[in-house]
Amino acid sequence: MTIVMTLLAGCTTPRKPPAEPVTVAVVPPPPPPVTPVEAEPVAPATQPGGIFAQQPQGPVGTMLTYADKVRQLGPPELANELSRLGDLVETPTTQMQTAIVLAQTRAPADLVKAQGLLQRVATNPSADALPLQPLARVLGARYAEQRRVEDDRDKQAQQLRDSQRRIDQLNDRIEALRAIERSFTRPNPPPAAPATNSTKPAP
Repeated sequence: MTIVMTLLAGCTTPRKPPAEPVTVAVVPPPPPPVTPVEAEPVAPATQPGGIFAQQPQGPVGTMLTYADKVRQLGPPELANELSRLGDLVETPTTQMQTAIVLAQTRAPADLVKAQGLLQRVATNPSADALPLQPLARVLGARYAEQRRVEDDRDKQAQQLRDSQRRIDQLNDRIEALRAIERSFTRPNPPPAAPATNSTKPAP
């Protein structure tokens, strides 16, 4: 009996509601520390103005400095410099210097001489000429272009003079034709009155 009552009491006792689940906030682990990476140094040749900021060294740099100074000389100074170079022993250096001076005189004959000197430097197998050969080829090409431009300019100036001469000749012919035309249209002078003899005959 006692057992039966106990079972009945257990059946009538309300069940407890299930406990609500407990929510636990998950905190993400902190990120690992970032190790700073130093930037690789940029080569001077790729930096802005790197290759331009460097001054040329060696024979080429010396020749470029010389060319810059010669560019500022006037005709009397250029003549003096040519005389000075003519008294020196001929070397690839003096040949290039002479060519640079000759190119500044603006004379067609001197420009031809300058090209010849540069050609000799460019084909010279000596150790003194080898460092100057790239610059000699560049200057030779530049002087050839300069000579072509000056030749074209001289041809155009000659054509202009020829055209002006033909225009002057045509103007002279037109004036001559106008003079002939004016002579044809000029009115003839009136005929002269016959001369009368006022002397009466003697009786």
